[in-house]
Amino acid sequence: MRGQSNWDCVGQPNENMDDRHDRESVYSSNYSQSSIPVTPPGLEAIYNACRRTYPDQPNPLQVTALVKYWLGGPDPLDYISMYANPGDENRGIPPHWHYISYGLSDLHGDGRVHDHNFRCNTNEGPSGFGFELTFRLKRESGETNPPTWPATLMQALARYVFQTENILYSGDHVPWHMPLDGSESRIQHMLMAEDAQLLPITTPFGVVNFVQIIGVCEEELRAAQHWNGPGVIELIRSQGCAGGPWLITDMRRGETIFEVEPHLQDQVEQGIETEGSNLSGVNSRCSWEEPGENGDDYYNEDMKDNRTVDERRNSNEIDRPRISDFESEQIKATLQKGLQFPRRDSREFEYDNTRRKQSFDSIGSSEGPTELLRTRTLDFVHLKFNLEAGSLLPLALKGRLRHGRHFTFMSALNDTAVTLVSTSVNGSIADENHPFAAHGPWLQVLLTDDFIEEMIVDTEELVHPDEIMCPKTYSWPERRLMITILPDEV
Repeated sequence: MRGQSNWDCVGQPNENMDDRHDRESVYSSNYSQSSIPVTPPGLEAIYNACRRTYPDQPNPLQVTALVKYWLGGPDPLDYISMYANPGDENRGIPPHWHYISYGLSDLHGDGRVHDHNFRCNTNEGPSGFGFELTFRLKRESGETNPPTWPATLMQALARYVFQTENILYSGDHVPWHMPLDGSESRIQHMLMAEDAQLLPITTPFGVVNFVQIIGVCEEELRAAQHWNGPGVIELIRSQGCAGGPWLITDMRRGETIFEVEPHLQDQVEQGIETEGSNLSGVNSRCSWEEPGENGDDYYNEDMKDNRTVDERRNSNEIDRPRISDFESEQIKATLQKGLQFPRRDSREFEYDNTRRKQSFDSIGSSEGPTELLRTRTLDFVHLKFNLEAGSLLPLALKGRLRHGRHFTFMSALNDTAVTLVSTSVNGSIADENHPFAAHGPWLQVLLTDDFIEEMIVDTEELVHPDEIMCPKTYSWPERRLMITILPDEV
């Protein structure tokens, strides 16, 4: 296996899987051979599911971790089986390789990898993380052995799951930002779906779902982020060249589904319009400030604020408010906790934490003095976004706030954050009488329904950022709000 000295590719026609695991049955001093079956029950349950799907392939090729994760090895997946699937020409399903992981679910049930103390002698809950990964790769003409790079990819995803305890669900998207096979392919990101053949199973240690990896292009990932994963998956399923009914990844695919069928982009836009967007926030370059007390200062402030970054760096910043590390951690914890609103989306924003563990170092409620981050209201607000962030403003308004949700711009440079909220959002520190409220460097801006519609009309041109001359300022004097779009390079 390239770059993986801990792996081996095993499985010959005359070697039975049970014999293979018999060779590995001498585990460690903590696991005596006499107390462990030749094939662990969780592993056997997955094997049985695979045998039902591939009765003619009892001994597929397998990538195996030479030093198991529970013995100190680096790779969480004990095995990855690779099956040859003939496809179905009549249904537009090409021949392909089918990869199936073993290790995200509980294979052993004895606590060596997954905590089983909470099981209480029931198998109704999830086994381990509750899923295994699968992947379908289009088989090249004349190809007799499956490529092993998908095993590298699956191990990398498994390490992420083990390290963060973030579970992958059907409909999730995984930005990867590089060709999945290390080539020059346009397939550089992933969506997650239910496996086309393997249904959920119940093992002695709980339920296991099979989550299939789908390789996608940048434009398809963006559509999933802006709309939702399940919707885009169905569009991919409708295009044979992009995946077809079984969502098979073709690393040689050179066109996106939107290039093949331009009308699919209209379906995405219509979906955002009618259903809203699952994207609830972005990391960006953004800032906010409260201009002077009177209207003249408010509007003159725009001239001062269009200075370049270098000019501002060289200016005297003695009077600029600073926040301590302690305050910074408080803000992070608050942003991680998020807002509560009546109807939650099934999957929101790549970094949504409603079903995920917190990722900041300091996440608990602080026992420090609350006056450090007291909430204050503002009379005027001037928001600033770089062009890339500003181009998402129409999406935030149409796909989020119009549907009673919120959208957050989080600064990539510091702890500043701007959350736009609708009147339907519960838990906001802003209200209709005080639409601008700040908690440290976190600003919330409450927009009423009529103002949302007004802003949608006024900022519609931002959907075509290449046509915007920056700096570009939008001003609503009666609303006491100003937004300036700055060039990305500033």
